Amino acid sequence: MSYFLGIDIGTGGARSLVIDEQGRLLGSASSEYPLLTPKPLWAEQHPQDWWQGVLRCLPDACRKAGISPSGISAVGLSGQMHGAVFLDEKDAVIRPAILWCDQRTADECDEITERAGAQAVHRITLNRVLTGFQAPKAVWLKNNEPEAHRRIRKLLLPKDYIRFKLTGAYATEVSDASGTSLLNVVERKWSPEMMEAAFVEESWLPECFESVEVSATVSREGAQATGLREGTPVVGGGGDQAAGGIGSGVVDTGLVSTSLGTSGVVFAYADKPFVDPLLRTHTFCHAVPGKWHAMGVVISAGGSLRWYRDTFCEEEKRLALQQNKDAYDLILQAAEDIAPGCEGLFYLPYLSGERTPYPDPFARGVFFGATLSHTRAHFSRAVLEGVSFALKDSFEILNSIGVDAQQVRVMGGGARSGFWRQLLADVVGRTHVTLNVEEGAAFGVALLAGVSQRAWSSVQEACSATLTTHQSCESDSTRTLAYKPLHRFYQSLYSAMKERFSALAELQ
Repeated sequence: MSYFLGIDIGTGGARSLVIDEQGRLLGSASSEYPLLTPKPLWAEQHPQDWWQGVLRCLPDACRKAGISPSGISAVGLSGQMHGAVFLDEKDAVIRPAILWCDQRTADECDEITERAGAQAVHRITLNRVLTGFQAPKAVWLKNNEPEAHRRIRKLLLPKDYIRFKLTGAYATEVSDASGTSLLNVVERKWSPEMMEAAFVEESWLPECFESVEVSATVSREGAQATGLREGTPVVGGGGDQAAGGIGSGVVDTGLVSTSLGTSGVVFAYADKPFVDPLLRTHTFCHAVPGKWHAMGVVISAGGSLRWYRDTFCEEEKRLALQQNKDAYDLILQAAEDIAPGCEGLFYLPYLSGERTPYPDPFARGVFFGATLSHTRAHFSRAVLEGVSFALKDSFEILNSIGVDAQQVRVMGGGARSGFWRQLLADVVGRTHVTLNVEEGAAFGVALLAGVSQRAWSSVQEACSATLTTHQSCESDSTRTLAYKPLHRFYQSLYSAMKERFSALAELQ
């Protein structure tokens, strides 16, 4: 019997899981670590915290699976995209990693775009240079911490730092590399033009593989630290969204997934790279060899609900503790009693700026329309509706460029709420289904590890053999119709406040 390990380096914690050659989930475990916000709109983490998280959850997942780590046949890696890990000549971390949701690099995005030329950027990367992406972080380091910049010898993505710790190799793969502003996304290889525009030396970048290819094997040091067998294959894996696309079976046309994690993502498979002419969505390489995906990103989706819980819901947290419940359940239960539209209360989920449809690092979260009649339950539902409206924006853009969402597979922590799934189905106007497996990215890269060892002949076969639909939420046509004017009003709010967001940034 072969066993495959999936490791996901999330923003909130590391996750490991073990599956067998039939794709059965045998054991999983997670370990949290802190998010650092040293300044407003900055987001950093210590790469060593990721590694320690892996060292905690990997053996725990194997123990629950009833096997030793040395019995693992192959490993797949996933992780939060775009982050910048800077290593010096001794492979020491130079400074805390700058993360995907960090918004400090607006000027550096403009600098790279000007140096390369906007047309070249769009032709090569199929995207804008955005504040979350990796290349502008390297330029920011050059402009603001030049001594640290002079020490750079390697530039890695978060999951690829874990690969380095496991194997000693510098390697990445095409799906995660697509979000660096350094990859030619059509040709699936590093771009000399973009490297030059970002002052990035070719020697800094890891070798780039397809997601199912074996990128390296576990080193003696990695084996001693984890219990894995020395020589265990480690496949390319995937950025968390592409890996989640595998884990939700979005590997053929007509299938779309929605992720309700810290961020919210609408993800669509593509046989060929297709691009929104206004570049409001992203076009990246898929973890399926030779394929692509398009996606819209809401930076603060589940993150909005977590912020709302931690900032405003001490009473719910207290009651949840007394009743042995989850505070989220109490918040959602109260929101369910409020009518759609929240009696004119709207929420804009731009707590960390935004990506889709507004690539605006200066956008801010807003509650609009509050009156004396509004209760905390109204605010709770407004958060859920605001995030759902933001995700609907992505569906509308993808539909305009030819994506027909025949079925939407919803995943992530927010997907566990039947109420939020139904609300999202009603807002979007499409049936939303859950799957028999909820593990998303970690499960996806475990499947990739299995494909590399011929447990399945292809990624598509792996998904077909292991994934089935579970719960279905049909959209209610009456509620969908009622939400349309509310969504249009929601869209009008950003336009009305865009200049005020920029002015606030100047004021601060």
